[in-house]
Amino acid sequence: MYSLRVSVHLVRHPLVQDILLSLRDVNTEPDGFRRMAVRISVLLASEALRSLPVKPAIVQTPLGPASGQRVATDVVVVPVLRAGLGMLDAVLELVPGARVGHIGLQRDEMTAVASRYYAKLPPGLADSFVLMIDPMLATGGSAVEAVDLLKEKGARRIQIVCIVAAPEGIALVEQHHPDVDIYTPVIDEGLNERKFIVPGLGDFGDRLYGTL
Repeated sequence: MYSLRVSVHLVRHPLVQDILLSLRDVNTEPDGFRRMAVRISVLLASEALRSLPVKPAIVQTPLGPASGQRVATDVVVVPVLRAGLGMLDAVLELVPGARVGHIGLQRDEMTAVASRYYAKLPPGLADSFVLMIDPMLATGGSAVEAVDLLKEKGARRIQIVCIVAAPEGIALVEQHHPDVDIYTPVIDEGLNERKFIVPGLGDFGDRLYGTL
């Protein structure tokens, strides 16, 4: 259902896979789920940010000059509301100076079609490295809608970070935005009749905020 036209980066780090299993576990309570969501998001974001452009720099240590590298681009993090907020603090731990935008999308429970209800994005996206975070890439409708908006606002380099992906979602992103990379630890079997990922981990937002 998807090909190599879209770059899917499977993050196989042992810690990522271990945390993912805990997130899937139906017995994981909301407090533990939130902690696990932050931990896995740090690891996934570090992989997605591996290709950040850098520039040489020199600092003075107590014993002399030391050369190294500094990030050479503006980073913008865009969570898709509401579930994406569970990943935001983790990314900001890695990039405290990142600017933050928000995109609110509501999925219709009957049709699974996403509709936009909120959007607030920083200016100057054309020169920024944009990291869009949304834990579940299911149908792909929300991801495509969000990327559409980011590109309308000028974004040219966009990475998607998700915790669980379905082949259907990857295929839709590929169809509409083959230039966007996807970082995820797993591609699950597919979607059920309610358009939930199987085996997935349930409704991420409900489990994160205890609204089951």
